[in-house]
Amino acid sequence: MTDYDITIVGGGPSGIFATFFAGLRNAKVQLIESLPELGGQVMALYPEKTILDVPGFTGIKGRNLVEHLDQQLAEMDVDVKLGETVQNVARIDTDFKIVTNKGITTSKTVIVATGVGAFTPRKLAVDNATDFEGTHLFYSVKDLEHFRDRVVLVAGGGDAAIDEALLLETVASKVYLLHRREQFRALENTVDRLYASNIELITPYLIRALQLTPADQVQVTAKKMRTEAEMTDLVVDDIVVNYGFSAENSVLDEWTVKPTGQRGQVEAQLAGVTDVAGMFAIGDVSTFADKQALIATGFGEAPLAVNAALKYIDPNNRGGMHSTSLKLKH
Repeated sequence: MTDYDITIVGGGPSGIFATFFAGLRNAKVQLIESLPELGGQVMALYPEKTILDVPGFTGIKGRNLVEHLDQQLAEMDVDVKLGETVQNVARIDTDFKIVTNKGITTSKTVIVATGVGAFTPRKLAVDNATDFEGTHLFYSVKDLEHFRDRVVLVAGGGDAAIDEALLLETVASKVYLLHRREQFRALENTVDRLYASNIELITPYLIRALQLTPADQVQVTAKKMRTEAEMTDLVVDDIVVNYGFSAENSVLDEWTVKPTGQRGQVEAQLAGVTDVAGMFAIGDVSTFADKQALIATGFGEAPLAVNAALKYIDPNNRGGMHSTSLKLKH
């Protein structure tokens, strides 16, 4: 007998919601997450970041969104396995054999929700940058209180960098935002909020050197782009660099059965359908034409993939009901 109807690999927001919805559909489901806690990239990198693309929540922090998802998931009778890594997925007749570092199970279908996989920040290209990491130099804001009443320089020009600058402005005594271009690569509303804030903009500059001062602050030397001019009078308590992240989603490469993809992403169609029968992909790991890599997108993909998985198991399955007719079992 097959252990599970659906195995969901990856415990980020998309994977959590897919597991919850599978519970609503009375599917026997397991969620496998390699990290010791649910939340994926949101908890690992952006727990303090304000999430703007989830309908119904105004200015919710990443960690709070994950807490809500955890509470929702707790209503379901599902198996959540943390600190467990999927090492291989193979076929047993029409089912899948799921091999992890803790055991072997079987599943009728698999939903891949691994996100971007392992991610590392793009580091500040300054010779002595590592000397400041963890004390004055950070690549994400995990503990907002550390920055209270301090002078902070944020480096970067995308949505994440501006979001962090706006977040830091709520506690820091002063926030600078340094970017190597005059224009910012962010949503229009985010840029509007930046210009309406008290954050001081330093553009177009690039950090070239860091030096610790006798007062345990950091003197920053920045070069103005396309010139030889340097600015050396900027002294701050902390620097937050957000140049983006390099992702490596090589976990699927080791699977015996894996869907077609490239650069760590899986090619998917409507409802997360891949070229492997019974295997689906949702969230940041899946890609298709004109996809927007948003949490809200993953939330929308989750129930479609669950319904498609149950339809694959039983072609006569009539699919998901209207949301108003779904009920929790107590």
